[in-house]
Amino acid sequence: MFITFEGGEGSGKSTAIKRIVKALEDMGHEVILTREPGGTPIGEQIRNVILDKANTAMDPRTEALLYAASRRQHLVEKIIPAIKEGKIVLCDRYLDSSLAYQGGARNLGIEEIYNVNLYATEGMQPDVTILFDIEPEEGLRRIAANAGREVNRLDVEKISFHHKVRESFKKVASMFPERFAVIDASKSPDEVFNDAFEAIKKAMK
Repeated sequence: MFITFEGGEGSGKSTAIKRIVKALEDMGHEVILTREPGGTPIGEQIRNVILDKANTAMDPRTEALLYAASRRQHLVEKIIPAIKEGKIVLCDRYLDSSLAYQGGARNLGIEEIYNVNLYATEGMQPDVTILFDIEPEEGLRRIAANAGREVNRLDVEKISFHHKVRESFKKVASMFPERFAVIDASKSPDEVFNDAFEAIKKAMK
């Protein structure tokens, strides 16, 4: 299976994913945990360029194409081989992040960015996508309170940008209802984990 996790900054994805990995392993599954942008040596180099706070001059289309390039390498080098070996792949962000951030929040157009990523991924879609939905103000407050978390170029965008990201994620979820599960990420970590894991178990049946 290929399971992806989406959401705005500070939505609690990473915390929940770690618990989901353990829960799936306890069920006897072999699990690969990876992330985007990154996931491979080439992808991580591209990640450093995209998220570097010094790169304020980056054009939105450049950003979108870099994400797609990292995603392509990630798929062919890591995700597809793992799925062929019968493993469950959990990925922290995938193409839906590009649709929400670059397509929606950067105003490049969700359909346009989807077409770019169709080329990059050859149509590879997740089996299930968990969307961690949270008010941007709460997500950014969590980031500010977490001294150990990486602060990247996207974290320091204006609050209006993060609201556009949230609304774009909701729109993307409505476009692909068959694979999206939207959960309330403002709940306690235990409740968020339980809701996410229930959605995954339902998709595995």
